[in-house]
Amino acid sequence: MFAYFNQSLAQLKSFEGCVPWMYRDTVGRVTVGVGLMLPNAAAACALPFQTAEGAATAEQIAAEFARVEALAMGKLPSFYRATGSLELPELVIDEKLSAVLTGFEATLRAGLTGYDALPDGVKMALLDMAYNLGPEGLLKGYPKMIRAVETGAWAEAAAECARGGINAARNAWTRQQMLAGVVGAIQAEAEAVEKEAGGWLRRVWRGVKRAFGIGKPSCCP
Repeated sequence: MFAYFNQSLAQLKSFEGCVPWMYRDTVGRVTVGVGLMLPNAAAACALPFQTAEGAATAEQIAAEFARVEALAMGKLPSFYRATGSLELPELVIDEKLSAVLTGFEATLRAGLTGYDALPDGVKMALLDMAYNLGPEGLLKGYPKMIRAVETGAWAEAAAECARGGINAARNAWTRQQMLAGVVGAIQAEAEAVEKEAGGWLRRVWRGVKRAFGIGKPSCCP
């Protein structure tokens, strides 16, 4: 797995929170893990929830889903946790999050010219935005930013990446990832100039050595 992808997983867990028990999100949907929405009890039963003794039964999972769904919405995740609440192993949470991001990235790759060649920080910013907005919401809702990303206009992309409904720190992080592309572009240009200059100097030095016979074996004792 690419390093930027693993970093995206860790960053999303930090931004979204990672809750192993069922809770209700801000709009009342039963949720688990890193924002994994469970539309019904059947969806919950498809996951390997655990009790303190081992694997939970389908009946236990369905009962826990019903208990959480009946509670008031708009509370912190800790409100929905009870003694004996079922929990989803972190490995499973990570696998589910990875699968979601893999699908999102496939959509971004198909809809954004040159995606694979983008700087890692830019990919991380795009994946974070896609998780928050949905990949189609990102591609269609931020046309100026997408054009800027496709043309490597990182400063413009940074100026166009702000989202509503999230905290300022998350928006600042996304902007920072976009601006990292500016640094990368400058570094790449500097390396190209240095390489070209080095090649020119090497050619001059070879010419000097040929002209003055430097480095040739001597024929005289």
